[in-house]
Amino acid sequence: MARKNPFANILDHNDRPAERSVVEYAARGASRSILSTLDDMAARADKLAAGETIVELEPDMVDASFVRDRRASNEQEFNELVEAVRENGQNSPILVRPHPKSAGRYMVVFGHRRLDAAKALGRKVRAVVKEMEDREHVLTLGQENSARANVPFIERALFAADLARLHYDEDNVTILKALSIDRTTLSKMLSVASLPARVLDAIGEAKGIGRDRWYELKLLMDKPSNHDIAFEVIK
Repeated sequence: MARKNPFANILDHNDRPAERSVVEYAARGASRSILSTLDDMAARADKLAAGETIVELEPDMVDASFVRDRRASNEQEFNELVEAVRENGQNSPILVRPHPKSAGRYMVVFGHRRLDAAKALGRKVRAVVKEMEDREHVLTLGQENSARANVPFIERALFAADLARLHYDEDNVTILKALSIDRTTLSKMLSVASLPARVLDAIGEAKGIGRDRWYELKLLMDKPSNHDIAFEVIK
């Protein structure tokens, strides 16, 4: 008799449950001081994201961010962006910082798709240049990411996992502030991000799949007996 597929009801669901978007935790001792500092940095990040003077840079002078908020590349969406920029110009500038290790170069904070579009068109990219440290870079990118409603849960989860590997602080306060999430959501994000790369690559962005469905998949994959079934499903 054929085995029942435990994954059948997970990845075909279009609901995207609402995620809690506030940081809920008790700040005590050293964490209180760290949180206060991050609040100040987050406030400055808002101003940085708003930008000031816009300049035009050669795309080849701008390097990728040291941490990325998006992994998947949607060719159709990118082609549409290129055509929009071709016809209407680049309406929104990207945010860059002077490269911390390469004098005369820049590092993109957010707007890498607009940067790639400018490069594809052989045009200069409109940008705001701001001095900032790595942690402020992360906060600014995270806040810009959180302001967009169309970012898939898995992309946010992988971004959170990247930040966790940077070990900015022991209690992950920086990640909580950057993504405007609580500890429960962060725990589920990190758990989901640990799924086998083969599974993540096969599923892709899965824009219609929210946190709870992804977490249900992770719990199923925690059972070794389900591994072969999963790999057969995604083959």
